[in-house]
Amino acid sequence: MRNFFQLIRRYNFLLVFLLLQGLSFFLLSRNNGYQRASIVGASNQVTGEMYVAYSNVTDYLTLGETNRLLSEENARLRKNDSLAFYSSLADSTHVNDTLAVQQYDYISARVINNSVKNVNNYLTLDKGSLNGVQPEMAVIGSNGVVGIVKDVSEHFCTVISLLHRSTKISSKVASSEYFGSTIWDGSSPEYAHLFDIPSHAKVSLGDSIVTSTYSGIFPRGILIGTVSGLGESGESFKEIEVRLSTNFRTLSYVYIVRNLFKAERDSLEAKTAELPE
Repeated sequence: MRNFFQLIRRYNFLLVFLLLQGLSFFLLSRNNGYQRASIVGASNQVTGEMYVAYSNVTDYLTLGETNRLLSEENARLRKNDSLAFYSSLADSTHVNDTLAVQQYDYISARVINNSVKNVNNYLTLDKGSLNGVQPEMAVIGSNGVVGIVKDVSEHFCTVISLLHRSTKISSKVASSEYFGSTIWDGSSPEYAHLFDIPSHAKVSLGDSIVTSTYSGIFPRGILIGTVSGLGESGESFKEIEVRLSTNFRTLSYVYIVRNLFKAERDSLEAKTAELPE
């Protein structure tokens, strides 16, 4: 209590000034309509700006949850996309009804670790065997191909990135039926190369490169990138530089793609491979 009185004695002039200043504002606002409106308007302006600032902060803090919900919603939408179904019709041109069964399932996952600067790069995702993830499943992002699942635990999985020297993605030029393999050369995380495209094939700068039907992992037509450079690698094939559509530096959410027909296809092809030549 003694300290309190000493504080008042030390700052008595300032306290009296503030008290009189507050009283003056009160009397001014009570007895003058214009001044009262001005003070209320200024007060509302300050309050509004504080609410906007608070809203921006809360929106930023909940951004991760918003992205997660959007990612899960996109995964559900991808399941209903026509590319996720296998048509069982022999000739769809003569039948009005469509018979299709689900071929691809999509699992939303968050990237919790990622590298882009190494020769062989990997990602870690927050989904594992408890979510139905298995090795050799495709991983794609909102802008295209990301990689292939390698190892799986109960709650996590690792992914061989497209930015890995051993990754080969069965690819084709979207505007034609010529197919080859997209391979990363270990330099820039923004570019890869498409190999085995015949030299006589018509390919132009800006053409889209997508996954082909020969891939038993990726759905057909998933964007890999666009043609950014053309050259001749020999008498038979073109040398094609591809600007990747996925920005691996900013990956946050991806989709793990489960081919529901993969086991059947692998079993059939393995049985055929065992036949004597």
